[in-house]
Amino acid sequence: MLVALAFLPAIGQAIYFRDRVSWQSPDLASETVTVERARSWGATAMFVDARPDNEFAADHIPGAMLLNEDRWNELLQEFLAQWTPDRKVVVYCSTMSCNLARDVARRLRQEAQLPNVYVLEGGWEEWLRKKK
Repeated sequence: MLVALAFLPAIGQAIYFRDRVSWQSPDLASETVTVERARSWGATAMFVDARPDNEFAADHIPGAMLLNEDRWNELLQEFLAQWTPDRKVVVYCSTMSCNLARDVARRLRQEAQLPNVYVLEGGWEEWLRKKK
């Protein structure tokens, strides 16, 4: 009887938070893109590096622009000057578990009202693994 009572809060929490499972990606499938797919977009893809300044300075995807949370207001203006409506924006950070790219992509969609903003699956590490 005690064991059954002990499970009641856990069952209630599982039901209440069923749509917020921590191991699921917070991005919809339509908001992510593979390295191969992003590369197939060619010049229409605009890569945005959401990592800290020092990581971007060390190495980044060729042609990528730096746009991170730390310097959002400053860097957003530079980004928007380069962006055109026909471009697809691909945001990346270090790894798939890194949330920096998700945060920057969310802000580009919501605050800057940009369409076609995607998060690169696997981030910088995946780009390096699939580098030609």
